[in-house]
Amino acid sequence: MLTAIRKLQSSTEHLTTLHPEFLLLCLLAKCYKTGISILEENIFEVDQPRDLFLYCYYGGMICIGQKRFRKAFELLHNVVTAPMPTVNAIAVEAYKKYMLVSLIHHGQFSTSLPKYASSVAQRNLKNLCQPYIELANSYSSGKIADLETYVQANTEKFESDNNLGLVKQVVSSLYKRNIQRLTQTYLTLSLQDIANIVQLNSPKEAEMHVLQMIQDGEIYATINQKDGMVRFLEDPEQYKTCEMIERIDSSIQRLMTLSKKLTVMDELMSCDPLYLAKAGRERQRFDFDDFDTVPQRFNI
Repeated sequence: MLTAIRKLQSSTEHLTTLHPEFLLLCLLAKCYKTGISILEENIFEVDQPRDLFLYCYYGGMICIGQKRFRKAFELLHNVVTAPMPTVNAIAVEAYKKYMLVSLIHHGQFSTSLPKYASSVAQRNLKNLCQPYIELANSYSSGKIADLETYVQANTEKFESDNNLGLVKQVVSSLYKRNIQRLTQTYLTLSLQDIANIVQLNSPKEAEMHVLQMIQDGEIYATINQKDGMVRFLEDPEQYKTCEMIERIDSSIQRLMTLSKKLTVMDELMSCDPLYLAKAGRERQRFDFDDFDTVPQRFNI
């Protein structure tokens, strides 16, 4: 199927009708790495809106399976902010996962969609996902016990949505967020104190969480095994290494390419007859700004 996609594409920026089908196959077969290969490509040409919705939705699920939450958030964001004349089931399901991924990756969620999201999405998506909104509110309190109680009371709902596994990851991420908050207050802290404050069962469990967070680069700390003390450190990155400079340069080049692409697209749209006809109908016959101000009285 991947070969067929390449045959149908006019360029790597073209989204075909086979893209969503390919990603769905990768999901069903749990071949997430294979699906990631086409998600790395920038898409600018879309034939059917439904293909874009499904491509981003399935792509988000694949990235969740790979625990690439930043990319998953980006793809799901594209679904919930894409133009839509009416609410569709894909956008509703994407919004549920969008909230959960936001909590895992950012530690927070804003119910306000960006201004460029459709008015339909802004009015209706929140009302259709109320249990998830309440979950986000419970998460923001930082109280593990309250969050776990809410999840247990709504397990059937989350399970019927096939989101229970992701919800459990949200609960687990709250432990990490609470540990991260400690780094803003303390320089050193014992594993026992961390376990007590974060509501973990034992110092050993606290140690496992801290070690995993150090490994993932989420915090900077050292653990003294003799006395069980954790010392929190500042970010050692000085942004002076060759690797970091290359990453920054790569990001700059990518942004410059994207800027040029957007300029070309804007020029093409401004010359499109259908767009000009629609814009002409919606615009008032005369705008006051089209005319220069004329003085009412002349002094001669």
